[in-house]
Amino acid sequence: MAFVTRFAPSPTGPLHLGHAYSAILAHDMARKAGGRFLLRMEDTDLDRCKPVFETQIVDDLTWLGLVWDSPVHHQSQHIADYNIRLEAIANKGFIYPCSCTRSDIRAALAAPQEGVQFSVYPGTCRGRPMASRLPGDALRLDLAAALHALRDADLNFTETGPTHHGQHTVNPAEATARIGDVVLSRKGEDIVAYFLASAFDDADQGISHVIRGEDLFDFTAIQVILQHLFGLPTPVYHHHRLIRDHQGKRLAKRDDARAIGKYRAEGASPADIRRMVGL
Repeated sequence: MAFVTRFAPSPTGPLHLGHAYSAILAHDMARKAGGRFLLRMEDTDLDRCKPVFETQIVDDLTWLGLVWDSPVHHQSQHIADYNIRLEAIANKGFIYPCSCTRSDIRAALAAPQEGVQFSVYPGTCRGRPMASRLPGDALRLDLAAALHALRDADLNFTETGPTHHGQHTVNPAEATARIGDVVLSRKGEDIVAYFLASAFDDADQGISHVIRGEDLFDFTAIQVILQHLFGLPTPVYHHHRLIRDHQGKRLAKRDDARAIGKYRAEGASPADIRRMVGL
């Protein structure tokens, strides 16, 4: 199996040291395996994603010496395709419309992060038929229905990261209790959830290995479920350690003090950045 991986930032702010670590690690693992490294922009949230941030991301990665093996993939250019594929399972009873608060739904569309509370949806709109969908309604996965349909499937994945190394099987009870009916898209705002878009893109781009922060490990289950539901392959996962500040907190884009651009402006070299993140 050819080794193909990706770095997939959201252009909503500058890259920090944590992003540098993840991107360099993925790039170096691909090169060591004689494989391919791709760059993907997870830019479906058109309100928050800005061209200036994408330009800065590309500039920072180039400065770090990273080279990607195909043109940058933009999720924003494929929203219609995602929605077409999503509608294909609408009549199978796996999704339902949801008219809960806009803020709750928008929060659910983004990739989860360590330290950010993830609230399991209580099922307020569960059971609504697709025919009742209104303008602005989101679409949620009916997790119970999906798990019932996949009851005979082998919901397994391989993890090569240091903390969770080994073979894992999705536990339906844990997925129901800890993840629940996730939002997959929101009509009218042309936003497709991280969970869904990344599952489609990983399959379409032939991603063999997903390399990302360990804060996303617990949500691998929902992507494995979606992969099986849509007939997509499951890649190998590698969840790496997080780069933290002096208080032990995960770095965030709002932490400009650790932005790569700031270190560059102060005279740091790409080798200095590698040393800062322990590479």
